Amino acid sequence: MRTLRAALAQIDTTVGDLAGNAAKIIEWTERARALGADLVAFPELAVTGYPPEDLVLRRSFVADNLRALDEVVAATRGIASIVGFVDMDGDIYNAAAIISDGRLVARYRKQFLPNYGVFDEDRYFQRGASSPVFVIAGVGVGVNICEDIWYPDGPTRQQAHAGAEVVVNINASPYHRAKGTFRENMIATRASDNVVVVCHVNATGAQDELVFDGHSLICDERGALLARGAQFREDLIVCDIDIEGVLQARLHDPRHRKARFDQQAAGGTPNVVVSEAPFVAEKPRISPPPLAPVLGPVAEVWDALVLGVRDYIAKTGFSTVLIGLSGGVDSSLVACIAADALEAGHVVGVSMPSRFSSEGSQSDAAALAERLGIRLMTVPIEPAFEASLVMLAEPFADTPFGVAEENLQARIRGNILMSLSNKFGWLVLTTGNKSEMATGYSTLYGDMAGGFAVIKDVPKTLVYELARYRNGLAGRDLIPQAVIDKPPSAELRPDQLDSDSLPPYDVLDPILEAYVEDDRGIEEIVAMGFDLPTVQRVVQMVDRNEYKRRQAPPGLKVTPRAFGRDRRLPIANRYHPG
Repeated sequence: MRTLRAALAQIDTTVGDLAGNAAKIIEWTERARALGADLVAFPELAVTGYPPEDLVLRRSFVADNLRALDEVVAATRGIASIVGFVDMDGDIYNAAAIISDGRLVARYRKQFLPNYGVFDEDRYFQRGASSPVFVIAGVGVGVNICEDIWYPDGPTRQQAHAGAEVVVNINASPYHRAKGTFRENMIATRASDNVVVVCHVNATGAQDELVFDGHSLICDERGALLARGAQFREDLIVCDIDIEGVLQARLHDPRHRKARFDQQAAGGTPNVVVSEAPFVAEKPRISPPPLAPVLGPVAEVWDALVLGVRDYIAKTGFSTVLIGLSGGVDSSLVACIAADALEAGHVVGVSMPSRFSSEGSQSDAAALAERLGIRLMTVPIEPAFEASLVMLAEPFADTPFGVAEENLQARIRGNILMSLSNKFGWLVLTTGNKSEMATGYSTLYGDMAGGFAVIKDVPKTLVYELARYRNGLAGRDLIPQAVIDKPPSAELRPDQLDSDSLPPYDVLDPILEAYVEDDRGIEEIVAMGFDLPTVQRVVQMVDRNEYKRRQAPPGLKVTPRAFGRDRRLPIANRYHPG
């Protein structure tokens, strides 16, 4: 019986940490070799970290990445490995190195370069043109990279028809809600359509706005799931693949045999021999391959946010974060995420009450800090607010109290947070959610001031779901129930409520999803059941606040279309629908 013991190393790399990434690749290669794996596969651009962006335009960076790859090659003994790196040969390529027993045997270059959403690969890389099949431990193995497998007629089909029994697809596929399930269905389809076992290894960790969820997969030639890696953490998935099952399935599928004949008649696909037989004849016994459970829709967002904060802090060199605690649900949620990501000792909350702050909000902020075990500082803003009003008395004379005075309070708070950040080297986490960012219900240089926007892509209705989810995990109200129950308010004027300025969030968020994420027009959104004046009002708020969003800190992407590098619209723009 022919088998291939494949290992998928879903690791968390850091962009630019070439030495650290190489060391991690070597460490996990040794772990796979100790388990008797014939081959181990690492994520896309594992040597450089993903996405390296304009770093790849520096020849020195590309050269250093090749030197790091040389270290990996020299240390790879008694096993074959597939490692993502930046290749250079007259141009630069997103490539996979096929390594065996201390030799760089061959390279595969990515053919389909995504240039949509958060991706800019066509800006950087030349596309590859060849889809070889590599003989590894006597088994035909196709290798391709991320986007290559999303195309039904792409390299996977060519490699399967050229004799590949297993296809290894290496990825750095960013997370958004429900993407894992969609990706799993797609991989199963590619496997069954091409009568080939697909090993799909995905990165985990986070880089700036992007979170990578792991969730690596192995599907057999019928599309059945053989193994699934954990979500949002490093994992090594090891599986014995029955190669005879592929041959048997192909004997019963004339489509594959005819297509293979046609491809061979047209000139075929090159085969590269890496190793004719396994390095180890007697393999150690291993546990059954993992079938990690899939998280629920709210749980996966929570884990993505926690991982995103943890990695951003670690990879940017900070150790402590600072959060303005208003006693509202948004800041309470961010504090909980930060405490889970960094531990309570590295989270500082600041209560900044004004003349309009309710006693309930102040006590709720104190209760949250106590339950999380985080430090709470209190810096009242009334002296600065009163002084500012005196300072502005002449230019503001004979005008009513309004938005300027409201936002002045938010800007004083932003100034306090940034002053503490400068003094102690703490990173300020902002607390604005996607609903607020979309409609401009936020203050430039006020509540938008900070270094990282944790829930920038989390709609307000999901904020409440996440708050209830975290309390459920704790088995108690970490976030006081009063925070969840009370009507949301910025508390910048007497008796203020969000609903004074915005439609109810259960109305607002579906409209925003349709307009921002799905690019639906006003008539289409009205046809979904929303009244025309409300839709027009929301669309106008979204359009006129693009300038604010351009000045917001980076934040984590968790929806299919996030503001920033994902959704890009001009600020000076005279097209206004409806």
